[in-house]
Amino acid sequence: MTGARTPAYTLGGKPLTADSARRMRWTATGLLVVMAGLFVLSKQLLPVHPGWGYLNAFAEAAMVGGLADWFAVTALFRHPLGIPIPHTAIIPENKDRIADTMAQFLRENFLTPAVVARRMQGMNVAAALGDFLSAPPEPSANGDNRSRITGGAAELLAEVLESLDPDRLGNQVRSGLASQLGKIDVSPLVGRMLETAIADNRHMPLMDGFIRWAGLTLEDNEETVREIIHARANSVLRWTGLDERISASVLDGLYKLLAEVLVDPEHPLRSKIEEGLSKLATDLQHDPKTRERVEDMKRDLLENPAVAEWWLGVWERIRLSLIRRARDPQSALGEEMRKGLAELGNALREDQRLQIQINRFARRTAVGVATRYGGQIVQLVSETVKRWDAVTITGRIESAVGRDLQFIRINGTLVGGLVGLTLHFIDGFL
Repeated sequence: MTGARTPAYTLGGKPLTADSARRMRWTATGLLVVMAGLFVLSKQLLPVHPGWGYLNAFAEAAMVGGLADWFAVTALFRHPLGIPIPHTAIIPENKDRIADTMAQFLRENFLTPAVVARRMQGMNVAAALGDFLSAPPEPSANGDNRSRITGGAAELLAEVLESLDPDRLGNQVRSGLASQLGKIDVSPLVGRMLETAIADNRHMPLMDGFIRWAGLTLEDNEETVREIIHARANSVLRWTGLDERISASVLDGLYKLLAEVLVDPEHPLRSKIEEGLSKLATDLQHDPKTRERVEDMKRDLLENPAVAEWWLGVWERIRLSLIRRARDPQSALGEEMRKGLAELGNALREDQRLQIQINRFARRTAVGVATRYGGQIVQLVSETVKRWDAVTITGRIESAVGRDLQFIRINGTLVGGLVGLTLHFIDGFL
């Protein structure tokens, strides 16, 4: 069973842990204990030879230096030996003042508009963003060749679509579309489209398709046509069987007419249809009554509950399809996003004018944020540090700089010993 991990912090990009600081503390303490042992040993050996006096002087001064630095280092974080000596446990006792000082330092040296503008002046944000976006993706072990930003964007899109209420969002989108369509005058737009299609003969395939559809519809409903003629015929015609002949003649005539219209581009009926379409195109654009009828039809269509249900079904299929494609590493959605981001990145790298505009916008945005929200940012820093309890702030600072502080103890022990040795040497000549 593994023990709990010790919280890790970073300083200068290197991870620092409470364990590493603790090891250095034990090293410094061990060195102090060694000096104490050497002091006792050399004190016992002084009568044997005068040379032991140098070791004794070194060990004695080293203990004094090590103890003095131990007291100084310990006083920063806690009361030495638990004794509430004045001006000890400096950091825990003054954490609120430290928080305000840190925030004020941040405000005056980093978040002033002049400093932000000067720093941003030498940064090419657009080029850096272009390099990041245009970097080729690194294939992963599962074959996903999407870049991290593409994969992250796709996953974010999927999560957003999943978190939204499908019915509510579908109704909102439908209401937005209906509102926008309600503002559009559809009649002139349809009229101009129809007029342009007739002028360019783009209506001919549509007309041919309509004629074929009419022929197929007539073929599927021959019995209905025969029953209608039979019902309208008088008893004499039905008694003589002429109604059957009339029905057959009518159907044959209709088939023949549709076939002639289909194969003959110059058929008079085509001209009549084109005249009707041209008149309809003109009325859609200029006739108030026609335009009003079209607008009424549009409003009725938008307000029809069946259309609302149809749209919700369409939207749900679109939503589920987007979620599925976003989650699929092999789908075209990720590739399209990657290509789009790569094209944007290349444009940011190569277009100097675009870089100037983007960099100017980024600089103005950063200066604006510093001007408007600088005070709130430093207040957030100050309040966050103030909310930390004394143990937390002491642990974080000690973990960050504790190793260096223990080196101070070690250096104090060694330097003190060297000073004592030097003084003993000088005393021998006096």
